[in-house]
Amino acid sequence: MVDLHCVPRLRRADDVIADDPRLTGAYHCLTIADAPDVRPRLAAALTRLEAELGLGNEFTGTDPMPSVAYLARVDPAGAGAIADDGLASADLVIHVAAPDEQLVQRYERSLRRELPGGASVRTLTGQVLPPDHTGRLMHNFSYGHQVLQQPGATAPNCFLLPLSKTPEWWAKSWMERHTYLLPRYDDRGEVVAEGHALSAAAGIDHLLRRTYRQRSGAAAPGQYDFLTYFECTDDAVVHFHATVDALRDTGRNPEWAYVREGPLWQGRRHPSAESCLAV
Repeated sequence: MVDLHCVPRLRRADDVIADDPRLTGAYHCLTIADAPDVRPRLAAALTRLEAELGLGNEFTGTDPMPSVAYLARVDPAGAGAIADDGLASADLVIHVAAPDEQLVQRYERSLRRELPGGASVRTLTGQVLPPDHTGRLMHNFSYGHQVLQQPGATAPNCFLLPLSKTPEWWAKSWMERHTYLLPRYDDRGEVVAEGHALSAAAGIDHLLRRTYRQRSGAAAPGQYDFLTYFECTDDAVVHFHATVDALRDTGRNPEWAYVREGPLWQGRRHPSAESCLAV
């Protein structure tokens, strides 16, 4: 019989990568009634909040932090499997981001307190977390030379596409989920499915990409597992749609069989709340 008291205690590393958020963000989806005084009052409130919280404007393309962006809808939202009238009907979306989660929450509280009658808001929140399935080579492939945020005049188009995965997806182990991101090969080494990474590869050179996630994986009711957001030049709009179409093709990308999309909201970036609300 082994004397357990004699088993040596081995030294072990303490090098677990935490899932501490790098950034917290919110998309405030505002629907505005057709009344003469609502837009000017809302513009004044938003401008005041921007100054009070010291938010830099993303329209400059200089990566300010904390930051705010003003986005005005340009086309009706595309329907998704998840019905979301608050996003689909939004006339404008305000994006607020900061390393300090409390600041993002303070903005939301102030916005709701100062929201004029005739305006309603639906808020979507998430965080930038350390990547779960990205090693050095995948980082270099997907992010090493990614498009950074450009000035609004250069890349005026924006798209907000929230997503949730099915319960079947979250029931899989993290190792199995990982396999859906990579190509699948047959015994001869031929690609039989591109997976997420290759299906989305055509968009890398053309699209700014931002993804907020939930620390718990699956989101709480009323929220989404992933908030995916894109910006691009006018010439690159076609690349956005082609990339999304490729991801939706479950023959190329089996992962999408486990995806449920919310509305696809398309907007135009504006330099100020006043400009955004004038359209």
